[in-house]
Amino acid sequence: MAAPLMEKLSESLGSPEPAVRLILSVLVGTQLYHSALCVLVQFLMMRLMGRTITTVLASFIFQMAYLLSGYYYTATEEYDIKWTMPQCVLALKLIGLSFDYYDGGQEPSKLNEEQKRSALANVPSLLEVIGFSYFYGGFLVGPQFTLRSYQRLVKGELTDCPGQPPNSVIPAMKRFSLGLLCLVIYAIFSPHYPDSYYLTDEYDAQPFWYRCVFILLWAKVILYKYVSCWVIAEGVCILSGLGYNGLGQNGEHQWDACANMKVWTFETTPLFTGTIASFNINTNAWVARHVFKRLKFLGNKLLSQVTALAFLAIWHGTHSGYLLCFSMEFIIVNVERQAQALVRDSPLLTRLANSPLYPLIYLVQQFIHWLFMGYPLVPFCLFTYDKWLRVYSSIYFCGHIFFFTLYLGIPYLRKVLVPRKERSEKKED
Repeated sequence: MAAPLMEKLSESLGSPEPAVRLILSVLVGTQLYHSALCVLVQFLMMRLMGRTITTVLASFIFQMAYLLSGYYYTATEEYDIKWTMPQCVLALKLIGLSFDYYDGGQEPSKLNEEQKRSALANVPSLLEVIGFSYFYGGFLVGPQFTLRSYQRLVKGELTDCPGQPPNSVIPAMKRFSLGLLCLVIYAIFSPHYPDSYYLTDEYDAQPFWYRCVFILLWAKVILYKYVSCWVIAEGVCILSGLGYNGLGQNGEHQWDACANMKVWTFETTPLFTGTIASFNINTNAWVARHVFKRLKFLGNKLLSQVTALAFLAIWHGTHSGYLLCFSMEFIIVNVERQAQALVRDSPLLTRLANSPLYPLIYLVQQFIHWLFMGYPLVPFCLFTYDKWLRVYSSIYFCGHIFFFTLYLGIPYLRKVLVPRKERSEKKED
């Protein structure tokens, strides 16, 4: 039984040689200079420019420019395993480091609790910056963590037994086992739902309903590739102690400091916002902390949200598919929030949501949820304009039509379903 499973793993994941070559070349080979140069420049900027906003801006511009240049010169129309993969993780680390270094020179009263926890009171040494940048638990695929957390790890503070190594084997193996299960699911089902099928005449010849259901099932399967990597990497961080997060409210030791996935929420939530909140948690938290919240001076939450999503799109790469994916996320999230407000404010819809019909409603929600989770993933995974446009044309841009119709229709539904008193209070708020 093991042999067929390994064959499926090889078929779905491809030859392991590219991944092995990547690790060797990035860590000890010819491509080491990319990350080494960025780490050295980051250290020199902090040392020479001090705790200034100029340091933050210079770090942001240099790290992103280097990453985007790498994307530009190495990009193909396929998903490639090359030095830019760990480089995009490193870029966020080093930009975040500049923010934390800057915060360390500010008055504590000007910082929120999150910034206080990550602010650097002292200038980090070159050895600390190198260790933080190349930490084996998060170098290739994340998760993101702060230099303060790494310093606490090195000092032996991240442990459930003060003065002793952490009892982390069991919680680490739990995450490893879960990650391995997700990897097996992906290995078994991904050959049946390849990205390349979208570009075949056979897909175009299928009925409309089949094409939509294929997107739904494909999305569910393809995401296990990311889930498995992140959960296994989280297990590595837990084993080292970096995942230790103190005592929880129930008095038990928590090991979720580096959690990048809430797998149960990911599997059960019927909401787009629920899936987003449970997926790639540390990267989303990084963007919220260093982009979205730092744009508070704009005085416009919507503009901050658009800027944060635009940053995420550019950080992923230069293909048009990334920009379309995150623009669709913006539309979907905002329409869903309007729909939730409508259900909350409408007595009829609230009763319906709490009625015995809810299990049926939940199934319908899950179908819509995963169909339109897959919809923006199509350009994300197909990358280029000619590919994703062909797929969207074959399903008649149904996602765009569905959400723009809701966006335009919900205000009218509110007039019908929400009592006048509720609408008046809403306007006052």
